[in-house]
Amino acid sequence: MTTPITRRTALKNLALGAAGLPLLGAPLARAAGAAANGLEASASRLPLAPAFKLGVASYSLRGMPLDNALVAVRRVGLNYLSVNRAHLPWENSPPGWAASVAKFKAAGVGVRCCGVMTLKNDEQAVRTAFEYARTLGVSVLACSPERAALPLVARCVEEFNIRAAIHNHGPEDKVFPSPHEAWAAVQPYDERFGLCIDVGHAYRAGADPADCIRRYRARLHDLHLKDSVANVGAEDTPVEVGRGRIDQRAILQALNDTGYAQMVWFEYEKDGSDPLPGLSESIGYIRGLLVGMGLDAAGQNRLVS
Repeated sequence: MTTPITRRTALKNLALGAAGLPLLGAPLARAAGAAANGLEASASRLPLAPAFKLGVASYSLRGMPLDNALVAVRRVGLNYLSVNRAHLPWENSPPGWAASVAKFKAAGVGVRCCGVMTLKNDEQAVRTAFEYARTLGVSVLACSPERAALPLVARCVEEFNIRAAIHNHGPEDKVFPSPHEAWAAVQPYDERFGLCIDVGHAYRAGADPADCIRRYRARLHDLHLKDSVANVGAEDTPVEVGRGRIDQRAILQALNDTGYAQMVWFEYEKDGSDPLPGLSESIGYIRGLLVGMGLDAAGQNRLVS
């Protein structure tokens, strides 16, 4: 039997959804927020804050120059960015990296990750990638390494004390299609060498994203959140989060149950030339789910240096 949605739940979810859609109407957000706040004041318990934080993978904003992308991150109500080479190519020189770091700070955007970096079995190239990550001040480097490069990446993980996270790319990826292959590959190495689970690609590769989160929590260093209407094994067909086939609530539950304390990045791949409406909808949907689960969907996103 389906459990009816109460007025209180609907108002709270509306408030969080509207908060996640600042581009589509501040009056709606204020009205819904006021209603929810009045109801929340009488609640018997306050929502718990999950250990993870929400942010935007800058690939979502790949059609924008860096300055505009930084503004966009704040406009969708988030404070954290995972930097993609679309906004700061890692082949650039260190002075260029440092200049961008200053822009991040001035914009009030916290940078916690970079990538996804394709890493060949080339010592200079891999070391440059880690130097880039160190200059940005990030703790995680999401990567797609060649199998032959794994020992080299592992050595840099230890030398630079920066976690590397293998990103699975779905059935088209013949090396790491799902988190299962990535998990097996990192076993001989330091635990700082782990996984960046892309839930959309994992699903298309036939893996259950929530199950992978639970299984591989010991080395889960990063996570890309998205949705898709593609069948298992099919080519990617991205949509707004909540409109596809992927069980987003199960993913959030697995993250919360396992105490995942890293970043959850919205990687919105649809509408590359105009991503903000769909990205905002995706964020609002996830915030609404968090509220429905009794979790704080806003306070956990405050910027922490």
